Amino acid sequence: MTADIMTIREMCDAFEVTPRTLRFYESKELLAPIREGQKRLFTKRDRARLKLILRGKRFGFSLEEIRQLLDLYDTGDQQHAQMVRTRELAAERLRDMEHQRTELEDAISDLREQMAWVEKVLASMSRASDAAE
Repeated sequence: MTADIMTIREMCDAFEVTPRTLRFYESKELLAPIREGQKRLFTKRDRARLKLILRGKRFGFSLEEIRQLLDLYDTGDQQHAQMVRTRELAAERLRDMEHQRTELEDAISDLREQMAWVEKVLASMSRASDAAE
């Protein structure tokens, strides 16, 4: 294969995804590989799109949000609209993640307190058991 074109196996190896994942993204029209019979050939554009898809998924964006961002790439405004919308979605997602982190930190703190209480009760029970013997 040329450097511009990759097979499905090469894409899987390069991006650590399964063929099923690539076919799924193709079925959702997020990727559009060249078809030669049963063979799928991926271009530089597909690779760039897959990189953005995987990054978006890592950040918790929905496939629909990712699709909208990818579609904005082709608006012909040197990606300005895409960048603006990406910034908006990223700010929303960051707020959500920070809120989740705060909730998780609170839950961890509560769980630690409960565990400490259980340890105290168990120690007390053990002392009482030892004294009874």
